[in-house]
Amino acid sequence: MRFLLDTSAFLWFVNGDGKLSEDVRGILEDPDIDVNLSLVSFWEIAIKANLGRGLELPLPFSAFIDSVLDNYNFAILQISILHLKQVADLPRFHRDPFDRLLIAQSLVEKIPVITNDAAFDQYAIHRIW
Repeated sequence: MRFLLDTSAFLWFVNGDGKLSEDVRGILEDPDIDVNLSLVSFWEIAIKANLGRGLELPLPFSAFIDSVLDNYNFAILQISILHLKQVADLPRFHRDPFDRLLIAQSLVEKIPVITNDAAFDQYAIHRIW
């Protein structure tokens, strides 16, 4: 099974935050499950950490990303033209540009998204929480 991890859930997981459900934690800790992390999540983290918008990383951004790539078995989902075309066609239920790209990637790749954001339910995707 393949999943797409949203940015908040990713940060909660790597920081050991207790906000994750037991089901989600089980998915993320299972080495036989293909968990994808979108490049858009790294972009979102870089922007928000740089702007000082309530996102504090345990390490500088570059070291944080290196640590994640070294210590976790996430597959990195690149951003494709198909994903961007899907973003352009999405109804405007969700206004966050990072989340809209995750929704588009979920639709194009036909994979469920792990997120606590109920706004994702307005789209024809499978949300896990």
